[in-house]
Amino acid sequence: MANTLLTISMITREALMVLENNLTFTKGVNRQYDSKFGVEGAKIGTVLNVRKPPRYVGRTGTAIGIEDATETQVAVTLDTQFGVDIQFTSEDLALKISDFSKRFITPAVATIANKIDNDGMGLYTSVYNQVGVAGTTPNALITYLSAGVKLDDNAAPMDGGRTVCLTPLMQATIVDALKGLFQQSSAIASQYQRGQMGTAVGFEWYMDQNVNTHTTGVYTTSATPVMNGSTATGATTISTDGWNSGSSTVKEGDVFTIAGVNHVNPQSRQSTGTLQQFVVTADTTSSGGAMAALPFDPPIKTTTAFQTVDALPADGAALVFNGTGPESTQSPTGLAHHKDAFTLAMADLPLPKGTDMAARVSDDQLGMSIRLIRDYDITTDKFPCRLDVLYGWAALRPELACRIQG
Repeated sequence: MANTLLTISMITREALMVLENNLTFTKGVNRQYDSKFGVEGAKIGTVLNVRKPPRYVGRTGTAIGIEDATETQVAVTLDTQFGVDIQFTSEDLALKISDFSKRFITPAVATIANKIDNDGMGLYTSVYNQVGVAGTTPNALITYLSAGVKLDDNAAPMDGGRTVCLTPLMQATIVDALKGLFQQSSAIASQYQRGQMGTAVGFEWYMDQNVNTHTTGVYTTSATPVMNGSTATGATTISTDGWNSGSSTVKEGDVFTIAGVNHVNPQSRQSTGTLQQFVVTADTTSSGGAMAALPFDPPIKTTTAFQTVDALPADGAALVFNGTGPESTQSPTGLAHHKDAFTLAMADLPLPKGTDMAARVSDDQLGMSIRLIRDYDITTDKFPCRLDVLYGWAALRPELACRIQG
């Protein structure tokens, strides 16, 4: 009986399945796929708009008070086309799909999945909630419980969509720290046998080698930066002074607090009694002890349904960066997050004409699309192929995430 040759459609479908199975961080995020590109195909620079739900203030009493239903959007730019190029022979096409996948598809798609995950973990610079000590691997459950509190204080849903992604060392440290606790026997057995946390304290736990490392800025810890003047509600930059007389640099992703500026619950707008954390959105350098415009997120808002803080910062209010730890500290930055904190958007790439074969497979439920183009080299009897994906990442609701310093 003659062997049945694998078709390009079979190979492409297998590639999509392998891609989904190889993703770690990406499994736990909001994934968007836009089918409107199924005919003409999308290109680098294409923008998808992902809706965020409206928020309301509400009213007290019988008099009606109509509020505008303002649906905000986050623009996700498809800015990364990434792929792997391989080739195989006509003899290889006679393999079983499982053998072909093991030899060719899995190694290629693992590279693509690693790139997607790594880019996604890089969104930590958009997250302002933070727990732990820079440069110190957490060895107690309270750090992760505190991350859960951050999500609770920001009204993250308790719907099974919470995930923690850690470095191998962070995972090993917390598994070892909890080995003696009284827990469900099957859960402890699983942790012992697999060396993984599994499900605990409201999170699905994953180890991801793509956890990014953050290096804090260069500033003298003995200096005390303070607010220079006042600011209005809605501000995303502040003027500061009190830096050392030389040059100090804060880095994108550095986290700071301002004295007297507390976080509020996004639904009740009541103060949580803890200082609001802000994240620096661009590298900024001081001059002569002053920093004219320090950019940050979230905006300082004391009114409207999108209120973030209970008070505007006072002139002279002290800024504290990164909580604790010296300057220029390297810290692996794990993430605890709800799936709606981040979004991955993918779209169909165009199918070109004039090649031996081209196929594309998309899945609305997975929110993913992958393309395979095959050509034929008559001189070598080989089939050079390229696997491609087109995607973009964005922080959809960064308040639903918390950084874990390691």
